[in-house]
Amino acid sequence: MSSTVAAAPFQISVQPSGRSYTALEGETLLGAAIRSGVGLPYGCKDGACGSCKCKKLSGTVVHGEHQSKALTVEEEEAGFVLTCCATPQTDVVLESRQVTDESAFPVKKMPVRVAALERLSPDVMRVRLQLPAADTFRYHAGQYVEFLLQGGARRAYSMANAPHTQSAGPAMELHIRHMPGGKFTDHVFGAMKEKEILRVEGPFGSFYLREESTKPIVLLASGTGFAPIKALIEHLQFKGIQRPATLYWGGRRPQDLYLDAWVREQLALMPNLRYVPVVSDALPEDGWTGRTGFVHQAVLDDFADLSGHQVYACGAPIVVESARSSYTATRGLPPEEFYADAFTSEADKHGG
Repeated sequence: MSSTVAAAPFQISVQPSGRSYTALEGETLLGAAIRSGVGLPYGCKDGACGSCKCKKLSGTVVHGEHQSKALTVEEEEAGFVLTCCATPQTDVVLESRQVTDESAFPVKKMPVRVAALERLSPDVMRVRLQLPAADTFRYHAGQYVEFLLQGGARRAYSMANAPHTQSAGPAMELHIRHMPGGKFTDHVFGAMKEKEILRVEGPFGSFYLREESTKPIVLLASGTGFAPIKALIEHLQFKGIQRPATLYWGGRRPQDLYLDAWVREQLALMPNLRYVPVVSDALPEDGWTGRTGFVHQAVLDDFADLSGHQVYACGAPIVVESARSSYTATRGLPPEEFYADAFTSEADKHGG
């Protein structure tokens, strides 16, 4: 290996789209792509979920800290990179199927005001944020924003309302689960009050409906992973998209399916939508008579063949990865038709 490293900026090319962009000194492949408006796939931006993994066709990168489950040693030796924590040392050519011109809305920082707080379950809060009236915030249903906290910390949450709902007033709905001891969620469930001002940045993420497809859809959610799925359902309804869609929503107990009544209301309005609630740890007093077990397994039980489907999965990393591996390996789902947003907590990100 040469002891001299070429100086940035470096040219990053993406195949098969042929798009290219420039990475500055110390900038990750993904950070440079977001800055340049190039839509690479990604999720947590923190080396924990693996959503941004793609093949490096040529060039040299150095990886920052990441989890081995997101990129194994074998995958790295085979030429795969995590764009969220890979910094180029030379010009680089990547292979990524999901690059599109129109997918990237401008990322912006803006103040938001807490408009309403509503307990949806003992540990889930619906937080409604009012956006600056003069500032049109554009995003895809399924994307997320990050709260900018003191000390440089960030917390990511998906918008639970589809973009068209902005026409009634610029606002976003978030579903925040209480993680006891978590600096931000303790505040949400404790001292947070209406009219409080916060700062957010977004939109981020490559989790959104591929509208050019006509394939039937499986929507898979665990816990508050339902938030971006709710936005997708609203978007399907608003656009009059008639593709068959089946929602599998899993929780430990029935109360974790905190908008079950809302989903059932949509079924009456959307004849192509089916709903399969799944509970893994119901107690006798819950009186649960529906499906039980792990939510990703319910899809395996119902579908012998997923080769003609698209799957949109959101929730805990273990659920998303179990679904990804089993659906592609045993049900014929093309890997490029599995779209995911793994909800990584701070504990997930640090392997704890």
